[in-house]
Amino acid sequence: MTTTSEELQTYLYDRRRLVESALRSAIPSDWRIPPQLREAVEYSLHAGGKRLRPIFVLAAAESVAGDPVTVERAMPFAMAVEMIHTYSLIHDDLPAMDNDDLRRGRPTNHKVYGEAMAILAGDGLLTQAFHTASRSAELGVPADRVLAVIAELSRFAGLPGMVGGQADDMLGEQGITTLEQLENIHLRKTSDLIVFSLRAGGHAAESGDSQLQALGLFGRNVGLAFQIQDDILDLSGDESKLGKPVNSDEKQAKVTYPYLIGLDESRKRVVRLTDEAKEAVAGAALGDPQLLLQIADYMAGRDH
Repeated sequence: MTTTSEELQTYLYDRRRLVESALRSAIPSDWRIPPQLREAVEYSLHAGGKRLRPIFVLAAAESVAGDPVTVERAMPFAMAVEMIHTYSLIHDDLPAMDNDDLRRGRPTNHKVYGEAMAILAGDGLLTQAFHTASRSAELGVPADRVLAVIAELSRFAGLPGMVGGQADDMLGEQGITTLEQLENIHLRKTSDLIVFSLRAGGHAAESGDSQLQALGLFGRNVGLAFQIQDDILDLSGDESKLGKPVNSDEKQAKVTYPYLIGLDESRKRVVRLTDEAKEAVAGAALGDPQLLLQIADYMAGRDH
């Protein structure tokens, strides 16, 4: 696995390109889809970004099994989680939600295609994710593992997970007064999809229960650290690197970690959560946990 910062950057770049190549053929060209709907879907799905969630799927599979065949088998799960993530961004940007005009340095989907088509594009990606995940069975992932992944995707991305977290966020924006309330929202809005990514990669590599639990704990802590880092960057980041406006949380009067505990304490929490994530996988008897350890450090130190 990777041993230096440069090698990690190369790995992330290569895996991002691999995911993006797979996504280009994820929606069959011979399907009858209204042209504007297909264009709206592809506008957001192919907009770039870090692709960290699908990379986590592949990295987890590699950390457990360490062979190219396992990475290939895990790819449908990687594409599925990126579709879910992309749909959530399209919907989050809508006027009824966060009302954002810019995403990844470009106008948001509804600014280009209108609100109705943006909603439908998100709906289409959400549904397509489950079709895509099911295709892993064709690549040799056992049927019981595929079923487990689809069940977990429904839960982590759905009502008790990401969607429920978004609802709590909207309903409680002005009423959040404790870290416990804020953490619960972040764990569901952000961590749950990362937990799914790690566990999906583990399922593709046919991990044991203890390994899946460790991968899930890693995802929980890394995901929460990722969201806190986002809150920090919204206040102190470089807009040209972020690809979206800074201080948007403050302008919308959102309660964030820096708002409740300050920037310094928020940074300390990112470090602590990252250390706890690394401890979880270091002792999980994975084939080679080094890759996940390095990605955790990379995420904690990111500036965009």
